[in-house]
Amino acid sequence: MSLDTLPLVGGPSLAQERRLVTAIPGPRSQELLERKAAAVASGVGHTVPIQAVAAGGGVVVDADGNSLIDLGSGIAVTSVGNAHPAVVKAVQEQVAAFTHTCFMVSPYESYVSVAEALNRLTPGDHAKKSALFNSGAEAVENAVKIARKYTKRQAVVAFDHGYHGRTNLTMALTAKNMPYKSGFGPFAAEVYRAPLSYPFRDGLTGPEAAAKAISVIEKQVGAENLAAVIIEPIQGEGGFIVPADGFLNAIVDWCRDNGVVFIADEVQSGFARTGAMFASEHFGIVPDLVTTAKGIAGGLPLAAVTGRAEIMDATHTGGLGGTYGGNPIACAAALASIDAFENEGFVERAREIGVLLKDRLHALQQNDPRIGDVRGHGAMIAVEFVDPTTGAPDAALTSAVAKGAIAEGVIVLTCGTYGNVIRFLPPLSIGDELLTEGLDVVAAALARS
Repeated sequence: MSLDTLPLVGGPSLAQERRLVTAIPGPRSQELLERKAAAVASGVGHTVPIQAVAAGGGVVVDADGNSLIDLGSGIAVTSVGNAHPAVVKAVQEQVAAFTHTCFMVSPYESYVSVAEALNRLTPGDHAKKSALFNSGAEAVENAVKIARKYTKRQAVVAFDHGYHGRTNLTMALTAKNMPYKSGFGPFAAEVYRAPLSYPFRDGLTGPEAAAKAISVIEKQVGAENLAAVIIEPIQGEGGFIVPADGFLNAIVDWCRDNGVVFIADEVQSGFARTGAMFASEHFGIVPDLVTTAKGIAGGLPLAAVTGRAEIMDATHTGGLGGTYGGNPIACAAALASIDAFENEGFVERAREIGVLLKDRLHALQQNDPRIGDVRGHGAMIAVEFVDPTTGAPDAALTSAVAKGAIAEGVIVLTCGTYGNVIRFLPPLSIGDELLTEGLDVVAAALARS
């Protein structure tokens, strides 16, 4: 296929098929990668060696005409699908009206409407308020600022395997050294780490793991010094670790008893990704503050902090904001995406995807002891690869499987503190046939490795 015959736009109209016209990367993709090497800082890496030119449904098309099955969604961003028609229409209409005024200078309705939607959708029926930002890391930074202002305390506790961003404060909160922290210190002060519930590796019940974490917090930090506890209800980069039942509930109860703000980082797990609008719902917890980004706006940069009105209002006027925070184009995309999440069956679709993924991956696990664990909820599922004799993490196998799948036209992402987890984050717009074919390719890559 020549470039002239490629579609000029993405969206669900693209042929939903895996198609390999060239080896990956093809010559046109390789040309772009050579330009990237010369022009882009080497610290900015890439997972899939292609030049993307169109995407939609469950595929990404490259400049050489290859069509790859997308099991990554741009790291859980394009949950409603790439170039969802309603998102495209909303963005086009907003661009034609105005692109920017800065909400802190001249407010506009779409920012307020996004805040109203977040206040309604996040867990809990208490009075809430929201503030909008640009990225997940920025949302996390502001959640910590708000918690510190409200409690008049400074310490913050994060958890083992957690990932919260790449800015200075969020690097301090993040547990993984490479590639996120190495050589970038010194990091922000008054950040402490507690052990997470990791059922596959610690063998503890939720209450037992919570008691261990609380003991560390009380002995090393002290509740009287602690502004906030921040945790991903289901971890993202850390390996899609799902804490044992009762763990999060016990941590929330301890926070309430001690006047500590509980922050749920739902940047990766929010917006229908797990088969609930927010992952916190699976555990029956109501956070004080929730951070969101990624899937919120159909691929446009937007993030938010939403929480109890009295906590959100603790900050003085002018203490929150940013030039681009809540950009009107991103807000328009978010409103269209939220409407799709609520009215086009995407929450239910995530559950269906989860059943398909788990059934297939559990079947593979029965015949391959190198698959140590299959875990997750909805369209946020992972497999952890191990040495079948020792149970030690097998990062080399994980890398080989991922590279093998990508070479055959299936986009998959790795993660985990030990680099031994493959995460499945398909767009919720993907069809069963395409998803099944993608898993077939991953299974074949595993068999060859």
